Amino acid sequence: MTTMNHSGQTARRLNTMRWVLVLATVGLIFDGYDLVVYGAVVSTFLRDANQIGTVTPAMAGVLGSYALFGVAIGALLAGSVGDIIGRRKVMLASYAWFSVGMAMTAMSATAREFGWMRFVTGLGIGSLVATTAALVSEYAPKDKKNLYIAISNGGIPLGSMLSAVLAIVLMEHIGWRGMFWIGALPMVTLLPLAYFKMPESVAWLASRGRMAEARALSERTGVAVPKAPATNAEITPNNDKSGFAGLFSSHYLLPTLVLGCMSATGLLLVYSLNTWLPELMLRAGFNAKGSLSFLAVLNGGSLFGALAASRAADRFGPKPVVAASFATGAAALVVLTFNFELAALLATVAVVGLGTSGTQTLIYGFVANYYRTNVRAAGVAWCAGFGRIGGIGGPMLGSFLISAGLSLDLIFYILAGLALLGVSLTLLVPLSRSALHDPTRA
Repeated sequence: MTTMNHSGQTARRLNTMRWVLVLATVGLIFDGYDLVVYGAVVSTFLRDANQIGTVTPAMAGVLGSYALFGVAIGALLAGSVGDIIGRRKVMLASYAWFSVGMAMTAMSATAREFGWMRFVTGLGIGSLVATTAALVSEYAPKDKKNLYIAISNGGIPLGSMLSAVLAIVLMEHIGWRGMFWIGALPMVTLLPLAYFKMPESVAWLASRGRMAEARALSERTGVAVPKAPATNAEITPNNDKSGFAGLFSSHYLLPTLVLGCMSATGLLLVYSLNTWLPELMLRAGFNAKGSLSFLAVLNGGSLFGALAASRAADRFGPKPVVAASFATGAAALVVLTFNFELAALLATVAVVGLGTSGTQTLIYGFVANYYRTNVRAAGVAWCAGFGRIGGIGGPMLGSFLISAGLSLDLIFYILAGLALLGVSLTLLVPLSRSALHDPTRA
Protein backbone atom coordinates (compact mmCIF):
# COMPACT_ATOMS: atom_id res chain seq x y z
CA MET A 1 0.00 0.00 0.00
CA THR A 2 2.82 2.38 0.91
CA THR A 3 4.54 1.67 -2.40
CA MET A 4 1.32 2.36 -4.32
CA ASN A 5 0.80 5.65 -2.44
CA HIS A 6 4.37 6.69 -3.17
CA SER A 7 3.97 5.75 -6.83
CA GLY A 8 0.77 7.79 -7.08
CA GLN A 9 2.41 10.77 -5.40
CA THR A 10 5.35 10.60 -7.80
CA ALA A 11 3.01 10.49 -10.80
CA ARG A 12 1.06 13.51 -9.52
CA ARG A 13 4.27 15.41 -8.86
CA LEU A 14 5.62 14.74 -12.36
CA ASN A 15 2.31 15.74 -13.95
CA THR A 16 2.20 18.95 -11.92
CA MET A 17 5.79 19.85 -12.77
CA ARG A 18 5.07 19.30 -16.47
CA TRP A 19 2.09 21.64 -16.39
CA VAL A 20 4.00 24.29 -14.43
CA LEU A 21 6.98 24.09 -16.78
CA VAL A 22 4.91 24.10 -20.00
CA LEU A 23 2.64 26.97 -18.95
CA ALA A 24 5.54 29.01 -17.59
CA THR A 25 7.54 28.49 -20.78
CA VAL A 26 4.65 29.37 -23.11
CA GLY A 27 3.92 32.48 -21.05
CA LEU A 28 7.52 33.62 -21.39
CA ILE A 29 7.52 32.84 -25.12
CA PHE A 30 4.82 35.49 -25.50
CA ASP A 31 6.75 37.67 -23.06
CA GLY A 32 9.88 37.51 -25.22
CA TYR A 33 7.85 37.98 -28.40
CA ASP A 34 6.07 41.05 -27.04
CA LEU A 35 9.27 42.76 -25.95
CA VAL A 36 11.40 42.08 -29.02
CA VAL A 37 8.81 42.44 -31.78
CA TYR A 38 9.54 46.18 -31.67
CA GLY A 39 13.07 45.46 -32.89
CA ALA A 40 11.57 43.60 -35.85
CA VAL A 41 9.34 46.53 -36.89
CA VAL A 42 11.41 49.59 -35.95
CA SER A 43 13.04 49.82 -39.38
CA THR A 44 9.54 50.17 -40.89
CA PHE A 45 8.83 53.15 -38.61
CA LEU A 46 12.16 54.78 -39.47
CA ARG A 47 11.47 54.57 -43.20
CA ASP A 48 7.69 55.10 -43.46
CA ALA A 49 6.09 58.13 -41.79
CA ASN A 50 2.63 56.89 -42.80
CA GLN A 51 2.65 54.28 -40.05
CA ILE A 52 2.73 56.24 -36.74
CA GLY A 53 4.25 59.51 -37.94
CA THR A 54 7.85 60.56 -38.45
CA VAL A 55 10.25 58.49 -36.30
CA THR A 56 13.92 59.45 -36.02
CA PRO A 57 16.64 57.14 -34.61
CA ALA A 58 16.59 59.10 -31.34
CA MET A 59 12.79 58.85 -31.09
CA ALA A 60 12.96 55.14 -31.96
CA GLY A 61 15.31 54.59 -29.03
CA VAL A 62 12.90 56.33 -26.67
CA LEU A 63 9.92 54.37 -28.00
CA GLY A 64 11.85 51.16 -27.50
CA SER A 65 12.44 52.08 -23.88
CA TYR A 66 8.80 52.80 -23.01
CA ALA A 67 7.94 49.09 -22.68
CA LEU A 68 11.00 48.58 -20.51
CA PHE A 69 9.96 51.39 -18.16
CA GLY A 70 6.72 49.49 -17.73
CA VAL A 71 8.59 46.21 -17.24
CA ALA A 72 10.70 47.75 -14.45
CA ILE A 73 7.67 49.08 -12.59
CA GLY A 74 5.63 45.91 -13.14
CA ALA A 75 8.47 43.68 -11.95
CA LEU A 76 9.11 45.67 -8.77
CA LEU A 77 5.42 45.79 -7.90
CA ALA A 78 4.92 42.09 -8.65
CA GLY A 79 7.82 41.04 -6.43
CA SER A 80 6.23 42.42 -3.31
CA VAL A 81 2.70 41.46 -4.33
CA GLY A 82 3.75 37.95 -5.39
CA ASP A 83 5.29 37.23 -1.99
CA ILE A 84 2.06 38.43 -0.31
CA ILE A 85 -0.85 37.17 -2.46
CA GLY A 86 0.89 34.30 -4.23
CA ARG A 87 2.43 33.41 -7.58
CA ARG A 88 -0.66 32.11 -9.38
CA LYS A 89 -2.80 35.24 -9.08
CA VAL A 90 -0.01 37.50 -10.31
CA MET A 91 0.74 35.26 -13.28
CA LEU A 92 -2.90 35.03 -14.40
CA ALA A 93 -3.30 38.81 -14.11
CA SER A 94 -0.10 39.30 -16.11
CA TYR A 95 -1.31 37.13 -19.00
CA ALA A 96 -4.49 39.18 -19.26
CA TRP A 97 -2.73 42.53 -18.84
CA PHE A 98 -0.06 42.19 -21.50
CA SER A 99 -2.52 40.62 -23.96
CA VAL A 100 -4.76 43.69 -23.71
CA GLY A 101 -1.70 45.93 -23.98
CA MET A 102 -0.55 44.28 -27.21
CA ALA A 103 -4.04 44.60 -28.74
CA MET A 104 -4.17 48.28 -27.86
CA THR A 105 -0.67 48.81 -29.27
CA ALA A 106 -1.78 47.26 -32.56
CA MET A 107 -4.50 49.93 -32.82
CA SER A 108 -2.18 52.89 -32.12
CA ALA A 109 -2.39 55.72 -34.67
CA THR A 110 0.45 57.99 -33.49
CA ALA A 111 3.91 57.57 -32.00
CA ARG A 112 2.60 59.03 -28.73
CA GLU A 113 -0.17 56.44 -28.49
CA PHE A 114 2.24 53.69 -29.48
CA GLY A 115 4.68 54.66 -26.74
CA TRP A 116 2.01 54.77 -24.03
CA MET A 117 0.60 51.41 -25.04
CA ARG A 118 4.09 49.91 -25.00
CA PHE A 119 4.46 51.19 -21.44
CA VAL A 120 1.12 49.63 -20.43
CA THR A 121 2.12 46.32 -22.02
CA GLY A 122 5.43 46.41 -20.17
CA LEU A 123 3.67 46.48 -16.79
CA GLY A 124 2.20 43.03 -17.46
CA ILE A 125 5.40 41.65 -18.99
CA GLY A 126 7.47 42.74 -15.99
CA SER A 127 5.15 41.21 -13.44
CA LEU A 128 5.22 37.89 -15.29
CA VAL A 129 9.03 37.66 -15.54
CA ALA A 130 9.37 38.46 -11.85
CA THR A 131 6.94 35.76 -10.71
CA THR A 132 7.54 32.88 -13.12
CA ALA A 133 11.08 32.05 -11.99
CA ALA A 134 9.95 31.96 -8.36
CA LEU A 135 7.12 29.49 -9.10
CA VAL A 136 9.29 27.24 -11.28
CA SER A 137 12.06 27.20 -8.68
CA GLU A 138 9.59 26.10 -6.02
CA TYR A 139 8.33 23.18 -8.12
CA ALA A 140 11.62 22.08 -9.70
CA PRO A 141 13.65 19.15 -8.32
CA LYS A 142 16.46 20.35 -6.07
CA ASP A 143 19.21 19.10 -8.38
CA LYS A 144 17.64 20.58 -11.54
CA LYS A 145 16.50 24.04 -10.49
CA ASN A 146 18.84 25.93 -12.83
CA LEU A 147 17.87 23.65 -15.72
CA TYR A 148 14.12 24.06 -15.15
CA ILE A 149 14.43 27.83 -14.84
CA ALA A 150 16.59 27.91 -17.96
CA ILE A 151 13.94 25.89 -19.84
CA SER A 152 11.10 28.20 -18.78
CA ASN A 153 13.12 31.40 -19.19
CA GLY A 154 14.30 30.00 -22.50
CA GLY A 155 10.82 30.99 -23.62
CA ILE A 156 12.01 34.61 -23.68
CA PRO A 157 14.69 34.17 -26.38
CA LEU A 158 12.46 31.63 -28.15
CA GLY A 159 9.71 34.25 -28.32
CA SER A 160 12.27 36.82 -29.44
CA MET A 161 13.46 34.50 -32.18
CA LEU A 162 9.83 33.82 -33.14
CA SER A 163 9.19 37.53 -33.55
CA ALA A 164 12.05 37.79 -36.04
CA VAL A 165 11.03 34.65 -37.95
CA LEU A 166 7.37 35.71 -38.16
CA ALA A 167 8.43 39.17 -39.29
CA ILE A 168 10.43 37.60 -42.13
CA VAL A 169 7.51 35.38 -43.17
CA LEU A 170 4.40 37.41 -42.35
CA MET A 171 5.05 41.13 -41.98
CA GLU A 172 4.73 41.92 -45.68
CA HIS A 173 1.27 40.31 -45.53
CA ILE A 174 -0.09 41.40 -42.12
CA GLY A 175 1.96 44.55 -41.49
CA TRP A 176 3.39 45.68 -38.17
CA ARG A 177 -0.09 45.84 -36.63
CA GLY A 178 -0.66 42.16 -37.34
CA MET A 179 2.63 41.40 -35.60
CA PHE A 180 1.31 43.04 -32.44
CA TRP A 181 -2.07 41.31 -32.69
CA ILE A 182 -0.22 37.98 -32.52
CA GLY A 183 1.09 39.08 -29.12
CA ALA A 184 -2.48 39.41 -27.83
CA LEU A 185 -3.29 35.70 -28.38
CA PRO A 186 -2.67 34.59 -24.74
CA MET A 187 -5.99 36.17 -23.76
CA VAL A 188 -7.91 33.45 -25.63
CA THR A 189 -5.36 30.60 -25.43
CA LEU A 190 -2.92 30.60 -22.53
CA LEU A 191 -5.02 32.40 -19.91
CA PRO A 192 -7.99 29.96 -19.91
CA LEU A 193 -5.65 26.96 -19.78
CA ALA A 194 -3.53 28.41 -16.97
CA TYR A 195 -6.66 29.24 -14.96
CA PHE A 196 -7.47 25.54 -14.70
CA LYS A 197 -3.98 24.01 -14.73
CA MET A 198 -1.57 26.45 -13.02
CA PRO A 199 -1.30 25.63 -9.28
CA GLU A 200 -0.25 27.90 -6.48
CA SER A 201 3.14 27.23 -4.87
CA VAL A 202 3.03 24.72 -1.99
CA ALA A 203 6.24 26.24 -0.60
CA TRP A 204 4.73 29.74 -0.70
CA LEU A 205 1.59 28.62 1.16
CA ALA A 206 3.77 26.99 3.80
CA SER A 207 5.95 30.09 4.13
CA ARG A 208 2.81 32.16 4.82
CA GLY A 209 1.71 29.78 7.56
CA ARG A 210 -1.26 28.48 5.51
CA MET A 211 -0.44 24.87 6.33
CA ALA A 212 -3.93 23.40 5.81
CA GLU A 213 -4.03 24.81 2.24
CA ALA A 214 -0.45 23.69 1.64
CA ARG A 215 -1.25 20.12 2.72
CA ALA A 216 -4.41 20.03 0.57
CA LEU A 217 -2.48 21.28 -2.46
CA SER A 218 0.30 18.81 -1.69
CA GLU A 219 -2.22 15.98 -1.91
CA ARG A 220 -3.43 17.16 -5.31
CA THR A 221 -0.01 17.92 -6.80
CA GLY A 222 2.19 15.29 -5.14
CA VAL A 223 4.64 18.03 -4.10
CA ALA A 224 5.79 17.68 -0.50
CA VAL A 225 5.08 20.41 2.06
CA PRO A 226 8.36 21.94 3.31
CA LYS A 227 9.00 21.16 6.95
CA ALA A 228 8.30 23.94 9.41
CA PRO A 229 11.10 25.03 11.78
CA ALA A 230 11.27 23.04 15.00
CA THR A 231 11.78 26.13 17.13
CA ASN A 232 11.63 29.86 16.72
CA ALA A 233 15.36 29.93 17.48
CA GLU A 234 15.99 28.52 14.02
CA ILE A 235 14.79 31.76 12.42
CA THR A 236 16.97 34.83 12.79
CA PRO A 237 15.35 38.29 12.97
CA ASN A 238 16.63 39.15 9.50
CA ASN A 239 15.38 35.87 8.02
CA ASP A 240 11.90 36.41 9.44
CA LYS A 241 11.27 39.31 7.06
CA SER A 242 9.54 38.67 3.75
CA GLY A 243 9.37 40.48 0.42
CA PHE A 244 11.48 43.58 -0.08
CA ALA A 245 11.96 44.04 3.68
CA GLY A 246 13.88 40.76 3.80
CA LEU A 247 15.62 41.48 0.51
CA PHE A 248 17.20 44.68 1.87
CA SER A 249 17.92 43.37 5.36
CA SER A 250 21.57 43.13 6.41
CA HIS A 251 21.48 39.41 5.53
CA TYR A 252 20.98 40.09 1.81
CA LEU A 253 21.83 43.78 1.22
CA LEU A 254 25.22 43.40 -0.49
CA PRO A 255 24.28 40.53 -2.83
CA THR A 256 20.99 42.25 -3.63
CA LEU A 257 22.81 45.39 -4.80
CA VAL A 258 25.42 43.45 -6.79
CA LEU A 259 22.86 41.13 -8.40
CA GLY A 260 20.75 44.14 -9.40
CA CYS A 261 23.71 45.82 -11.09
CA MET A 262 24.70 42.55 -12.75
CA SER A 263 21.20 42.16 -14.18
CA ALA A 264 21.17 45.80 -15.34
CA THR A 265 24.41 45.24 -17.23
CA GLY A 266 23.07 42.08 -18.85
CA LEU A 267 19.83 43.74 -19.92
CA LEU A 268 21.67 46.77 -21.29
CA LEU A 269 23.40 44.36 -23.66
CA VAL A 270 20.24 42.38 -24.42
CA TYR A 271 18.09 45.33 -25.47
CA SER A 272 20.84 47.22 -27.26
CA LEU A 273 21.20 44.23 -29.56
CA ASN A 274 17.57 43.12 -29.75
CA THR A 275 16.46 46.63 -30.71
CA TRP A 276 19.25 47.70 -33.02
CA LEU A 277 20.95 44.61 -34.49
CA PRO A 278 18.62 44.47 -37.55
CA GLU A 279 19.18 48.18 -38.22
CA LEU A 280 22.95 47.83 -37.76
CA MET A 281 22.99 44.98 -40.26
CA LEU A 282 20.88 46.99 -42.70
CA ARG A 283 23.51 49.71 -42.51
CA ALA A 284 26.21 47.08 -43.01
CA GLY A 285 24.64 46.27 -46.40
CA PHE A 286 22.28 43.37 -45.73
CA ASN A 287 18.69 43.51 -46.99
CA ALA A 288 15.64 43.68 -44.70
CA LYS A 289 15.05 39.92 -44.45
CA GLY A 290 18.76 39.26 -44.11
CA SER A 291 19.09 41.73 -41.24
CA LEU A 292 16.13 40.14 -39.43
CA SER A 293 17.83 36.74 -39.74
CA PHE A 294 20.61 38.05 -37.49
CA LEU A 295 18.00 38.81 -34.81
CA ALA A 296 16.61 35.27 -35.12
CA VAL A 297 20.08 33.71 -34.87
CA LEU A 298 20.99 35.93 -31.90
CA ASN A 299 18.04 34.65 -29.91
CA GLY A 300 18.41 31.08 -31.13
CA GLY A 301 21.96 31.07 -29.81
CA SER A 302 20.82 32.42 -26.47
CA LEU A 303 18.12 29.75 -26.16
CA PHE A 304 20.24 26.69 -26.84
CA GLY A 305 23.35 28.11 -25.18
CA ALA A 306 21.49 28.86 -21.94
CA LEU A 307 19.99 25.35 -21.83
CA ALA A 308 23.45 23.80 -22.14
CA ALA A 309 25.00 26.22 -19.64
CA SER A 310 22.22 25.60 -17.10
CA ARG A 311 23.31 21.96 -16.80
CA ALA A 312 26.76 23.20 -15.89
CA ALA A 313 25.21 25.65 -13.41
CA ASP A 314 23.40 22.81 -11.63
CA ARG A 315 26.68 20.91 -11.38
CA PHE A 316 29.22 23.63 -10.64
CA GLY A 317 27.01 26.43 -9.32
CA PRO A 318 25.61 29.37 -11.31
CA LYS A 319 28.21 31.99 -10.36
CA PRO A 320 31.21 30.69 -12.40
CA VAL A 321 28.92 29.75 -15.29
CA VAL A 322 27.34 33.23 -15.47
CA ALA A 323 30.81 34.83 -15.36
CA ALA A 324 32.04 32.53 -18.14
CA SER A 325 28.93 33.30 -20.21
CA PHE A 326 29.50 37.06 -19.92
CA ALA A 327 33.15 36.54 -20.94
CA THR A 328 32.09 34.45 -23.94
CA GLY A 329 29.75 37.24 -25.04
CA ALA A 330 32.55 39.81 -24.78
CA ALA A 331 34.88 37.69 -26.90
CA ALA A 332 32.21 37.03 -29.54
CA LEU A 333 31.35 40.73 -29.83
CA VAL A 334 35.02 41.46 -30.56
CA VAL A 335 35.11 38.64 -33.13
CA LEU A 336 32.14 40.26 -34.91
CA THR A 337 34.52 43.02 -35.99
CA PHE A 338 36.53 40.53 -38.06
CA ASN A 339 35.90 40.30 -41.79
CA PHE A 340 34.05 36.98 -41.89
CA GLU A 341 31.93 35.31 -44.54
CA LEU A 342 28.17 35.22 -43.85
CA ALA A 343 28.09 31.68 -42.37
CA ALA A 344 30.86 32.42 -39.86
CA LEU A 345 29.26 35.77 -39.06
CA LEU A 346 25.94 34.10 -38.25
CA ALA A 347 27.68 31.51 -36.07
CA THR A 348 29.41 34.30 -34.15
CA VAL A 349 26.11 36.12 -33.66
CA ALA A 350 24.71 32.91 -32.14
CA VAL A 351 27.57 32.90 -29.62
CA VAL A 352 26.85 36.58 -28.88
CA GLY A 353 23.30 35.45 -28.10
CA LEU A 354 24.60 33.00 -25.50
CA GLY A 355 26.74 35.70 -23.92
CA THR A 356 23.93 38.29 -23.73
CA SER A 357 20.33 37.03 -23.69
CA GLY A 358 21.50 33.56 -22.66
CA THR A 359 23.44 35.03 -19.76
CA GLN A 360 20.34 36.88 -18.61
CA THR A 361 18.42 33.59 -18.55
CA LEU A 362 21.13 32.12 -16.30
CA ILE A 363 20.99 35.21 -14.07
CA TYR A 364 17.29 34.66 -13.37
CA GLY A 365 18.05 31.09 -12.32
CA PHE A 366 20.97 32.31 -10.20
CA VAL A 367 18.74 34.79 -8.39
CA ALA A 368 15.72 32.49 -7.95
CA ASN A 369 17.89 29.91 -6.23
CA TYR A 370 19.92 32.45 -4.25
CA TYR A 371 17.08 33.62 -2.02
CA ARG A 372 14.84 31.77 0.43
CA THR A 373 11.13 31.20 -0.26
CA ASN A 374 9.61 34.24 1.46
CA VAL A 375 11.83 36.72 -0.41
CA ARG A 376 12.30 34.74 -3.63
CA ALA A 377 9.70 36.56 -5.76
CA ALA A 378 10.99 39.90 -4.46
CA GLY A 379 14.54 38.83 -5.35
CA VAL A 380 13.62 37.90 -8.91
CA ALA A 381 11.50 41.05 -9.15
CA TRP A 382 14.46 43.17 -8.05
CA CYS A 383 16.65 41.43 -10.62
CA ALA A 384 14.06 41.96 -13.36
CA GLY A 385 12.93 45.41 -12.17
CA PHE A 386 16.15 47.19 -11.24
CA GLY A 387 17.81 45.36 -14.09
CA ARG A 388 15.41 47.09 -16.46
CA ILE A 389 17.30 50.30 -15.84
CA GLY A 390 19.84 48.68 -18.11
CA GLY A 391 17.07 47.44 -20.39
CA ILE A 392 15.63 50.94 -20.63
CA GLY A 393 19.07 52.28 -21.49
CA GLY A 394 19.69 49.63 -24.15
CA PRO A 395 17.56 51.08 -26.97
CA MET A 396 18.70 54.60 -26.07
CA LEU A 397 22.36 53.54 -26.00
CA GLY A 398 22.00 52.06 -29.48
CA SER A 399 20.30 55.20 -30.82
CA PHE A 400 23.02 57.38 -29.27
CA LEU A 401 25.85 55.32 -30.77
CA ILE A 402 24.20 55.27 -34.21
CA SER A 403 23.28 58.97 -34.12
CA ALA A 404 26.88 59.79 -33.12
CA GLY A 405 28.04 58.22 -36.36
CA LEU A 406 30.27 55.60 -34.71
CA SER A 407 31.53 52.75 -36.84
CA LEU A 408 29.99 49.30 -36.52
CA ASP A 409 33.26 47.93 -35.11
CA LEU A 410 33.46 50.59 -32.40
CA ILE A 411 29.86 49.93 -31.36
CA PHE A 412 30.67 46.23 -30.91
CA TYR A 413 33.81 47.08 -28.88
CA ILE A 414 31.73 49.22 -26.53
CA LEU A 415 29.23 46.40 -26.04
CA ALA A 416 32.10 43.96 -25.39
CA GLY A 417 33.35 46.27 -22.64
CA LEU A 418 29.92 46.13 -21.01
CA ALA A 419 30.06 42.31 -21.07
CA LEU A 420 33.41 42.44 -19.25
CA LEU A 421 31.80 44.67 -16.63
CA GLY A 422 29.22 41.90 -16.20
CA VAL A 423 32.04 39.42 -15.51
CA SER A 424 33.44 41.65 -12.77
CA LEU A 425 30.05 42.14 -11.09
CA THR A 426 29.32 38.40 -11.16
CA LEU A 427 32.59 37.64 -9.39
CA LEU A 428 31.63 40.10 -6.62
CA VAL A 429 28.45 38.19 -5.64
CA PRO A 430 28.97 36.54 -2.22
CA LEU A 431 28.30 32.85 -1.77
CA SER A 432 24.60 32.18 -1.17
CA ARG A 433 23.46 31.94 2.45
CA SER A 434 19.84 31.29 1.54
CA ALA A 435 19.79 27.77 2.93
CA LEU A 436 20.88 28.88 6.38
CA HIS A 437 18.03 28.87 8.90
CA ASP A 438 15.57 28.31 6.08
CA PRO A 439 13.65 25.07 6.46
CA THR A 440 11.05 26.26 3.95
CA ARG A 441 13.60 26.46 1.15
CA ALA A 442 12.24 24.48 -1.82
